[in-house]
Amino acid sequence: MLELADVAMHHKLGQVTVPALDGVTLSVRSGEFVALYGPSGSGKTTLLKLIVGLTIKPTSGTISVDGRDIATMGRKAADEYRLRTLGIIGQPEVLQPGARAIRAASIRLRLSDRRHAERIVAPLLVRLGLGDRLRHRVEQLSMGERQRLVIALALSTGPRLVLADEPTGNLDSENSRLVLGLLRDLCHERNVALLLATHDPEAAGFADKIVELRDGRLLYHGEADTGSAALADIGTLR
Repeated sequence: MLELADVAMHHKLGQVTVPALDGVTLSVRSGEFVALYGPSGSGKTTLLKLIVGLTIKPTSGTISVDGRDIATMGRKAADEYRLRTLGIIGQPEVLQPGARAIRAASIRLRLSDRRHAERIVAPLLVRLGLGDRLRHRVEQLSMGERQRLVIALALSTGPRLVLADEPTGNLDSENSRLVLGLLRDLCHERNVALLLATHDPEAAGFADKIVELRDGRLLYHGEADTGSAALADIGTLR
């Protein structure tokens, strides 16, 4: 579903060229949950921005989604890609202030000119444990509930690729495990390719595969599970 081939991103600082990403090659299949693990400054967010394809493009290499090079898409095709093919799970700040939960989760569907947007998204909110919060305003929800609402927003249009950038950064341990477990289950159930960027080894342990990014380079590929073995594998990389 997602294919990155020798992707590089270089920044110019005066006369010095600084590599943010240096020859990254990675694939994420449909129904696969991949954790992009690394410390702050390792290039994770830059890589996700390149896949979004909105503000920056790679210095070299190619990024293909569902067989299409996103760098060669026209404006209309790129807009459709970001609205229908791609889902982005960020922080709760993206939610519409003052909106009721079901309306906040259906905004992407409304942009798609879909009729009955709220009716379409309601079952997903129930699946995420928000069935009794549909009419609550965003500000009335806990942080864990808001993060699940962000997941619903990202998945509402049925994307085939989902990017998650530190989605549990503001959550306590219990809510983090709940959100990550839901993400993993929904990824498998919906056959969605999911790429999670995280600096948290426990979060990475929920993935099917862990890839470490450090100083702009991929250093490790490995299968993971939700147990201690996955965390031990990550620990050996430090």
